[in-house]
Amino acid sequence: MKQMICIVCPKGCHLTVTPSGDTFKVSGNECPRGEKYAIEEMTCPKRMVPSTVRIEGGLLHRLPVITDQPIEKKYIGDLMKALNGVTVKAPIQQGEIILENIFDTKVNIVASRSMM
Repeated sequence: MKQMICIVCPKGCHLTVTPSGDTFKVSGNECPRGEKYAIEEMTCPKRMVPSTVRIEGGLLHRLPVITDQPIEKKYIGDLMKALNGVTVKAPIQQGEIILENIFDTKVNIVASRSMM
């Protein structure tokens, strides 16, 4: 049995997840999204990852970036190492893809702001 707090919405339901064979029994959720969140956290947790990369010729020296969808937690360390080696050139538009399909996960790293 595992206790967790759902982060899908502001309610923050206190969930109890109990393994039952190959499935999970979830209680404490006030909506179906809580059950989905709990099962995903138990089987394949994912997170959005914000970070920065170097930018040349820009207003600042670092460009904020973010994954365009959640990526499995097991890739986060390698993702941070990969981003450390990335340098882009200004100008960059918000939403522009900086790294495409990172680690064959179909997750892109995109600029989270424009920079001239």
